Amino acid sequence: MRKLFQFIFRIRAFLVFVLFEVLSLYLLYRSNTYHNAAFYQSSNYYVGKVLEFQSEVTEYFQLREQNQTLAAENALLRAQLTQKQELQLNDSIETVRDSTFAAADSVAAALYTFRPARVINNSVRRLNNYLTLNIGSDAGVKAGMGVLTSRGVVGRVKAVSKHYATVTSLLHSQTLISVKLKRNKSFGSIKWDTGNPEFATLHYIPLSEKVFKGDTVVTSGFNAIYPQGIMIGRVVSVMKELDKSFYTIRVRLGVDFEKLSYVYVVENKGQSELDTLQVKSGIKAEDE
Repeated sequence: MRKLFQFIFRIRAFLVFVLFEVLSLYLLYRSNTYHNAAFYQSSNYYVGKVLEFQSEVTEYFQLREQNQTLAAENALLRAQLTQKQELQLNDSIETVRDSTFAAADSVAAALYTFRPARVINNSVRRLNNYLTLNIGSDAGVKAGMGVLTSRGVVGRVKAVSKHYATVTSLLHSQTLISVKLKRNKSFGSIKWDTGNPEFATLHYIPLSEKVFKGDTVVTSGFNAIYPQGIMIGRVVSVMKELDKSFYTIRVRLGVDFEKLSYVYVVENKGQSELDTLQVKSGIKAEDE
């Protein structure tokens, strides 16, 4: 402390000079309109720059919270969009239904709910790939629920704990999803047997159907895990094999599995009733 006082004492003349310089500048800007305006203009510029930098730093550290908020909003919009698509499909075939059936379909369309989740682990290069999500049973997630993104189907929930869920990826050798060609409504099954995370194979489309490169492949809705019309991918090649009665169709998947960040867990509240009925009837869902 004594050294500090000694240092201040040595530079006392300089400190007095600085003090008077500041005081003179203050009096100059205080008493002169032009200098006063220039000072405030300059100070506002630099203060604005500091505040802008502070805002950018704050926003950066709030990105995670903002992403979670946006994901929740997107989940709500996704549910509304799915309901609208279902209702449009019902409207297109109302000519062969009475009002009672149409009302029942409207109720069914509202059964789907979407929960946003963040992917905290993901594999794409194995024979059987899985994902881990940061939500579990406490958030209402159950085994068997579908998992989607805005670009298409991701997979199906395999197991849950209180705060996490494991998902069987579409990139799994045992995953088989019922799909259809959007253009001509031909039904088939999608399976990942290419070894490439960007492509899968569409099976069981008969040679009697016309299939073109660029055709869109979507979920069929036969199994209520996924709403019908959800994107799977687009046809990139169609091959006829002499010893087969079906095409060999390669599909580029809509989801970029190597860049998954946020997904939606989709719940059909009528799923348990459907599963119970199918078990009693001895029917096995194709997606299982």
